[in-house]
Amino acid sequence: MQRETRRSNKERTEATRAALIEAARRLFVERGYAETATPDIVAAAGVTRGALYHHFADKQALFRAVVEQEAATIAVEIERRAPATLSAAEALLAGGDAYLDAMREPGRTRLLLLDGPAVLGREEMDAIDERHGNRTLREGLVAAMRRRDISNVPVDALTVLVGAAFDRAALAIDRGGDRDAFRLAMRALIEGLLDGGTRAHDGDG
Repeated sequence: MQRETRRSNKERTEATRAALIEAARRLFVERGYAETATPDIVAAAGVTRGALYHHFADKQALFRAVVEQEAATIAVEIERRAPATLSAAEALLAGGDAYLDAMREPGRTRLLLLDGPAVLGREEMDAIDERHGNRTLREGLVAAMRRRDISNVPVDALTVLVGAAFDRAALAIDRGGDRDAFRLAMRALIEGLLDGGTRAHDGDG
């Protein structure tokens, strides 16, 4: 009986945390971070103010949890769309398409690319990216380099540059840019890297 009670308490705790993150996400997207007050989040989540501060030190900590969850969701989708059964080159292309598709979720671009850096700072957002989206991109680039599909260049620098290009594309699409045009442009960018690897490999002979 005691074990069941502990399990039930853990489930309630997790449910409360999830409700807070879900309510906060909705309000941060609708109103923006600055215009969202913690009493509004508590009311939307249907929990007490004490419950909020049991899980999160302050509003910024709750925002950080929202951003981390969004970034993790994108990474999962990229990995789903670029499984190990694909070649390194195919995985890079599929992963890029998956990122742009995942960023179409309403509010996600604002949370990750606009409010995130403004609220948490560039350094902390970079750390979040390193755990999620940039991690999947780096792994894809490393795999392609190992297969010599891409020329062997400093992978950290390449990850930053390619990741920034994808973020700019996502921002442009969110502002009404032609999604297909940016998708084709990003695929051309990746294919250009792959072509560079092919030329380097041919030169070895």
